[in-house]
Amino acid sequence: QVQLVESGGGLVQPGGSLSLSCAASGFTLDDYAIGWFRRAPGKVRGVVSYDTSRNGSVYLINSVKGRFTVSIDNAKNTVYLQMNTLQPEDTAVYYCAAVPYGGTTYYWSQYEYDYWGQGTQVTVSS
Repeated sequence: QVQLVESGGGLVQPGGSLSLSCAASGFTLDDYAIGWFRRAPGKVRGVVSYDTSRNGSVYLINSVKGRFTVSIDNAKNTVYLQMNTLQPEDTAVYYCAAVPYGGTTYYWSQYEYDYWGQGTQVTVSS
């Protein structure tokens, strides 16, 4: 069964950190582009980061550059989104998604992804 399972969300104070995990089963993450998306309250879901090749760059939206990083543990078939210096505007439901490399050229678009995690809530508040 193909599945992405997210974990790691929660409540954190401004300036704090969280690490989200996205564990894949039923397929090998190394063959897939991974996108992270978020839906803030009252807003549509939008991209946070994506990659276009396993050995290439990870693209991050400007508002999270220097604060968020993406990494992969192939042995665990898991991708991580490390979020530092969190701000209230980072409050959202975060989703990971996967699409095979070469399956699209629009890796920034949520509509191109085949598999989705269930989402995990991140709340940044004092």
